[in-house]
Amino acid sequence: MLGLMQRYIRVVDAVNYRVGRIIMYGIFVLMGILLWSSISKTFFLPSLWTLEMAQFVMVAYYILGGPYSIQLGSNVRMDLLYGEWSLRKKAWFDLITVLFLIFYLCVLLYGAVSSTAYSLGYWGTEPFSFFGGLLTGAEEIGRIERSPTAWRPYLWPVKSIMILGMFLMLLQCLSELFKDVLRINGEAV
Repeated sequence: MLGLMQRYIRVVDAVNYRVGRIIMYGIFVLMGILLWSSISKTFFLPSLWTLEMAQFVMVAYYILGGPYSIQLGSNVRMDLLYGEWSLRKKAWFDLITVLFLIFYLCVLLYGAVSSTAYSLGYWGTEPFSFFGGLLTGAEEIGRIERSPTAWRPYLWPVKSIMILGMFLMLLQCLSELFKDVLRINGEAV
Protein backbone atom coordinates (compact mmCIF):
# COMPACT_ATOMS: atom_id res chain seq x y z
CA MET A 1 0.00 0.00 0.00
CA LEU A 2 2.82 2.39 0.86
CA GLY A 3 4.52 1.65 -2.46
CA LEU A 4 1.29 2.45 -4.28
CA MET A 5 1.08 5.75 -2.41
CA GLN A 6 4.65 6.62 -3.37
CA ARG A 7 4.00 5.84 -7.06
CA TYR A 8 0.83 7.96 -6.98
CA ILE A 9 2.79 10.82 -5.40
CA ARG A 10 5.52 10.60 -8.06
CA VAL A 11 3.06 10.58 -10.98
CA VAL A 12 0.78 13.36 -9.71
CA ASP A 13 3.67 15.54 -8.59
CA ALA A 14 5.36 15.11 -11.98
CA VAL A 15 2.20 16.06 -13.89
CA ASN A 16 1.45 19.08 -11.73
CA TYR A 17 5.09 20.17 -11.80
CA ARG A 18 5.11 20.19 -15.60
CA VAL A 19 1.73 21.92 -15.84
CA GLY A 20 2.82 24.51 -13.27
CA ARG A 21 6.12 25.20 -15.03
CA ILE A 22 4.29 25.79 -18.32
CA ILE A 23 1.49 27.85 -16.78
CA MET A 24 3.88 30.14 -14.92
CA TYR A 25 4.74 31.70 -18.28
CA GLY A 26 1.09 32.66 -18.64
CA ILE A 27 1.90 35.87 -16.81
CA PHE A 28 3.74 37.00 -19.95
CA VAL A 29 0.67 36.23 -22.05
CA LEU A 30 -1.38 38.29 -19.63
CA MET A 31 1.12 41.14 -19.79
CA GLY A 32 1.05 41.04 -23.60
CA ILE A 33 -2.73 41.23 -23.68
CA LEU A 34 -2.82 44.13 -21.23
CA LEU A 35 -0.03 45.91 -23.12
CA TRP A 36 -1.98 45.58 -26.36
CA SER A 37 -5.08 46.85 -24.54
CA SER A 38 -3.19 49.96 -23.45
CA ILE A 39 -1.68 50.56 -26.89
CA SER A 40 -4.96 50.07 -28.73
CA LYS A 41 -6.82 52.41 -26.37
CA THR A 42 -4.16 55.08 -26.73
CA PHE A 43 -3.40 55.02 -30.44
CA PHE A 44 -6.17 53.08 -32.18
CA LEU A 45 -9.74 52.03 -31.61
CA PRO A 46 -10.00 50.14 -28.32
CA SER A 47 -10.05 46.36 -28.68
CA LEU A 48 -13.19 44.78 -27.28
CA TRP A 49 -11.59 41.47 -26.45
CA THR A 50 -8.56 42.46 -24.38
CA LEU A 51 -9.89 42.92 -20.85
CA GLU A 52 -12.10 39.86 -20.92
CA MET A 53 -9.34 37.76 -22.46
CA ALA A 54 -7.01 39.00 -19.71
CA GLN A 55 -9.55 37.77 -17.16
CA PHE A 56 -9.69 34.37 -18.84
CA VAL A 57 -5.90 34.10 -18.93
CA MET A 58 -5.74 35.09 -15.26
CA VAL A 59 -8.27 32.38 -14.39
CA ALA A 60 -6.13 29.78 -16.18
CA TYR A 61 -2.96 31.11 -14.57
CA TYR A 62 -4.46 31.02 -11.08
CA ILE A 63 -6.44 27.77 -11.31
CA LEU A 64 -3.83 25.68 -13.13
CA GLY A 65 -0.96 27.10 -11.06
CA GLY A 66 -2.64 26.22 -7.75
CA PRO A 67 -1.57 22.55 -7.64
CA TYR A 68 2.03 23.57 -8.36
CA SER A 69 1.85 26.08 -5.52
CA ILE A 70 0.52 23.42 -3.12
CA GLN A 71 3.25 21.03 -4.25
CA LEU A 72 5.99 23.56 -3.52
CA GLY A 73 4.46 24.46 -0.16
CA SER A 74 4.21 28.10 -1.18
CA ASN A 75 0.59 28.39 -0.12
CA VAL A 76 -0.28 30.77 2.71
CA ARG A 77 0.17 29.21 6.13
CA MET A 78 -0.01 30.65 9.62
CA ASP A 79 3.39 29.85 11.12
CA LEU A 80 2.74 31.23 14.59
CA LEU A 81 2.49 27.74 16.10
CA TYR A 82 3.09 25.51 13.09
CA GLY A 83 6.72 26.54 12.63
CA GLU A 84 7.75 25.18 16.03
CA TRP A 85 6.05 21.78 15.72
CA SER A 86 7.81 18.50 14.98
CA LEU A 87 7.51 16.97 11.50
CA ARG A 88 5.14 14.31 12.83
CA LYS A 89 2.85 16.86 14.49
CA LYS A 90 2.86 18.97 11.32
CA ALA A 91 1.93 15.88 9.31
CA TRP A 92 -1.03 15.14 11.61
CA PHE A 93 -2.24 18.72 11.40
CA ASP A 94 -1.78 18.81 7.61
CA LEU A 95 -3.59 15.49 7.27
CA ILE A 96 -6.66 16.87 9.06
CA THR A 97 -6.68 20.18 7.18
CA VAL A 98 -6.15 18.56 3.78
CA LEU A 99 -9.27 16.45 4.38
CA PHE A 100 -11.27 19.67 4.73
CA LEU A 101 -9.62 21.00 1.57
CA ILE A 102 -10.49 17.81 -0.34
CA PHE A 103 -14.14 18.14 0.69
CA TYR A 104 -14.14 21.79 -0.39
CA LEU A 105 -12.53 20.93 -3.73
CA CYS A 106 -15.12 18.20 -4.36
CA VAL A 107 -17.87 20.80 -3.86
CA LEU A 108 -16.04 23.23 -6.17
CA LEU A 109 -15.52 20.52 -8.78
CA TYR A 110 -19.22 19.64 -8.75
CA GLY A 111 -20.05 23.33 -9.14
CA ALA A 112 -17.58 23.70 -12.02
CA VAL A 113 -19.02 20.66 -13.80
CA SER A 114 -22.57 21.98 -13.27
CA SER A 115 -21.60 25.42 -14.53
CA THR A 116 -19.87 23.98 -17.59
CA ALA A 117 -22.89 21.79 -18.36
CA TYR A 118 -25.08 24.87 -18.09
CA SER A 119 -22.79 26.78 -20.43
CA LEU A 120 -23.24 23.97 -22.97
CA GLY A 121 -27.03 24.27 -22.82
CA TYR A 122 -27.94 21.70 -20.15
CA TRP A 123 -30.54 22.86 -17.63
CA GLY A 124 -31.07 19.62 -15.74
CA THR A 125 -29.85 18.57 -12.32
CA GLU A 126 -27.45 15.75 -13.33
CA PRO A 127 -24.40 17.38 -14.96
CA PHE A 128 -22.24 14.25 -14.83
CA SER A 129 -24.86 12.20 -16.66
CA PHE A 130 -25.07 15.02 -19.24
CA PHE A 131 -21.36 14.70 -20.02
CA GLY A 132 -21.67 10.90 -20.07
CA GLY A 133 -24.56 11.30 -22.50
CA LEU A 134 -22.46 13.58 -24.69
CA LEU A 135 -19.83 10.85 -24.98
CA THR A 136 -22.38 8.15 -25.86
CA GLY A 137 -24.52 10.33 -28.10
CA ALA A 138 -27.56 10.26 -25.81
CA GLU A 139 -27.34 14.01 -25.10
CA GLU A 140 -26.94 17.00 -27.37
CA ILE A 141 -25.39 20.38 -26.79
CA GLY A 142 -28.08 23.01 -26.39
CA ARG A 143 -27.91 26.78 -26.61
CA ILE A 144 -24.31 27.63 -25.76
CA GLU A 145 -23.83 30.35 -23.13
CA ARG A 146 -21.99 33.49 -24.14
CA SER A 147 -20.70 36.38 -22.10
CA PRO A 148 -23.07 39.38 -21.95
CA THR A 149 -20.29 41.79 -22.97
CA ALA A 150 -19.83 43.45 -26.35
CA TRP A 151 -17.26 40.83 -27.40
CA ARG A 152 -19.59 37.91 -26.44
CA PRO A 153 -17.11 35.01 -26.16
CA TYR A 154 -18.26 31.50 -25.39
CA LEU A 155 -17.85 30.67 -21.70
CA TRP A 156 -17.41 26.90 -21.88
CA PRO A 157 -13.63 27.04 -22.58
CA VAL A 158 -12.81 28.95 -19.41
CA LYS A 159 -15.23 26.81 -17.42
CA SER A 160 -13.55 23.68 -18.78
CA ILE A 161 -10.21 25.04 -17.60
CA MET A 162 -11.78 25.46 -14.18
CA ILE A 163 -12.78 21.78 -14.18
CA LEU A 164 -9.26 20.74 -15.17
CA GLY A 165 -7.71 22.98 -12.51
CA MET A 166 -10.01 21.75 -9.74
CA PHE A 167 -9.34 18.16 -10.78
CA LEU A 168 -5.56 18.66 -10.75
CA MET A 169 -5.81 20.41 -7.38
CA LEU A 170 -7.84 17.49 -6.02
CA LEU A 171 -5.20 15.05 -7.27
CA GLN A 172 -2.45 17.16 -5.69
CA CYS A 173 -4.30 17.31 -2.38
CA LEU A 174 -4.60 13.51 -2.38
CA SER A 175 -0.85 13.42 -3.03
CA GLU A 176 -0.30 15.72 -0.04
CA LEU A 177 -2.58 13.49 2.06
CA PHE A 178 -0.51 10.45 1.12
CA LYS A 179 2.70 12.35 1.93
CA ASP A 180 1.32 13.13 5.38
CA VAL A 181 0.37 9.47 5.93
CA LEU A 182 3.89 8.41 4.92
CA ARG A 183 5.46 11.02 7.23
CA ILE A 184 3.31 9.85 10.14
CA ASN A 185 4.46 6.27 9.49
CA GLY A 186 8.09 7.41 9.41
CA GLU A 187 8.53 6.70 5.69
CA ALA A 188 10.64 8.85 3.38
CA VAL A 189 8.68 11.07 1.01
